[in-house]
Amino acid sequence: MALTDVKCRGAKPRKTRQKLSDGGGLQLWIQPNGARLWQLIYRYQGKQAQMALGPYPQVSLLDARTKRDEVKVKIRSGVDPAAEKRLAEMTEPLPGDTFREIALEFIAKCRRDNLAGPTMVKKEWLLGFAYPMLGSKRVSEIRPVDVLKIVQEVEFKGNYETARRLKSTIGQVCRYAVATSRAEFDPTPVLRGAITPPKVTPRAAITDPEKFGGLLRAIDGFDGQPTTVAGLKLMALLFPRPGELRFAEWTEFDFDRSIWTIPAEKTKMRREHRVFLAPQALAVLEDLRKITGHRKLLFPSFHGAAKPISENTLNSALRRMGYGQDEMTSHGFRASASTLLNESGKWHPDAIERQLAHVESNDVRRAYSRGSFWDERVRMMPWWANYLDQLRKGAKINHFRKAS
Repeated sequence: MALTDVKCRGAKPRKTRQKLSDGGGLQLWIQPNGARLWQLIYRYQGKQAQMALGPYPQVSLLDARTKRDEVKVKIRSGVDPAAEKRLAEMTEPLPGDTFREIALEFIAKCRRDNLAGPTMVKKEWLLGFAYPMLGSKRVSEIRPVDVLKIVQEVEFKGNYETARRLKSTIGQVCRYAVATSRAEFDPTPVLRGAITPPKVTPRAAITDPEKFGGLLRAIDGFDGQPTTVAGLKLMALLFPRPGELRFAEWTEFDFDRSIWTIPAEKTKMRREHRVFLAPQALAVLEDLRKITGHRKLLFPSFHGAAKPISENTLNSALRRMGYGQDEMTSHGFRASASTLLNESGKWHPDAIERQLAHVESNDVRRAYSRGSFWDERVRMMPWWANYLDQLRKGAKINHFRKAS
């Protein structure tokens, strides 16, 4: 039976090498350490031979099949594929093996994988810390202590989260070097416990109904830019990730069906996400469209329409309204909605998680949840918008009894 990408990725390593056949002599060998390698078994002049086609997923299933078919054509033409490959390897320059060269390859691969722009900027920024000491060093020669010295320079300045992310990014480059046969191991795992872990502090959020109602009234009375007011209102009504709203484009909104479809490349989990738009959200969007509807972005920067407002715009507005960074943040609207929706006891917790675009860690539950709860979410979003109207008016709120 022909292979699929799902089977290639999902097959579990065993104690001995496992061979998965795709047909025509193409096999995926799964090593006990988890490495996945393409091998082509073929016959030339009556003798069996084999050829390595590269690691999976760097060489995709489609690419491996294409290489298999190319080899078959050469055999029919009387060409020995193995001899041709050996000659090519003798004349082909070796790929770069320094940390900088491999890091640049890794970054290029991330771009091909459509990693979000802010993520790419952060990775390149972090690698800038590593280049002075590791840039010209071969990855195969990098020792754990070399990485530790770089990470500690950042750690000793009190930047614990940056140090953690720097170690992780260096490890990603080293693992890419291992996958492409230019290093034997990743030196970063042994550094576990060697640097100070960052303190995990939840983003500030208002979860008390009366106080949240006060925030909604403050937003209505805010004298800032109309686009900023609209952004805060939509954060409360739709509770997306702030970056998803900042980079939102008018073409993503279907006003006839009342749906905002966030493309996969803009979401954290790289999955397309749909948000049902309650009438209150549609009203905000209609007013906003009168201001920026002729632009590509809902929230273009004041310094150039091709870029969105900065990530600090909404947070700065909250500060001007008197809410400190320890009280409320733009990301905090998600925690506010999650808490109040769950405490209402009216909605299935999984429906709330799906609306927040959280991904279930359990494979079976994730497969089930992928297509579920849309109908419930369509009912939930107008209820949430109406509930916010009640809070905004300062109506007496019956505190929800937490669902068991």
